[in-house]
Amino acid sequence: MKGVYLLLGGNIGDRLFYLRSAIGKIGKGAGKVLQYSTIYETAPWGMPDQPDFLNQAIEIETSMPPRLLLQELLAIELALGRERHHKWYARTIDIDILLYAEQVITSEDLVIPHPRLSFRRFGLTPLAEIAPQVIHPQLNKTITTLLLECEDTLEVKEYGK
Repeated sequence: MKGVYLLLGGNIGDRLFYLRSAIGKIGKGAGKVLQYSTIYETAPWGMPDQPDFLNQAIEIETSMPPRLLLQELLAIELALGRERHHKWYARTIDIDILLYAEQVITSEDLVIPHPRLSFRRFGLTPLAEIAPQVIHPQLNKTITTLLLECEDTLEVKEYGK
């Protein structure tokens, strides 16, 4: 299935290494990477007293159903040193499923589309770069429109610029 969009991010260690490693592992274990956004450096959301994040959105084509994809992504995070302390804690890598085509899933362990996507500039900016006209299946708006309407004021800038 095409139209599966992920957001990768991390803010400790060699951030660029972890992004690249995650993309490589996703390509080997979760599905074919079809496209990826520019890498963005972003202010931390939720807990401001930590290092800035590097974030990147990717689109994959996968045959995995959403729950199995989530399990694979969690295994990749663990393999790359992800430790779960509490929400918004510094991490080597975080991989979120933003959209899984037009599917809407609401369960205790998996919510798709990502429930806070429309509130976070750090996710919308890279996603709008690779999927500007994709429609959010619950809000019925394009990703570009969601970005334009986003009230989040945290800085998101291209990495290295």
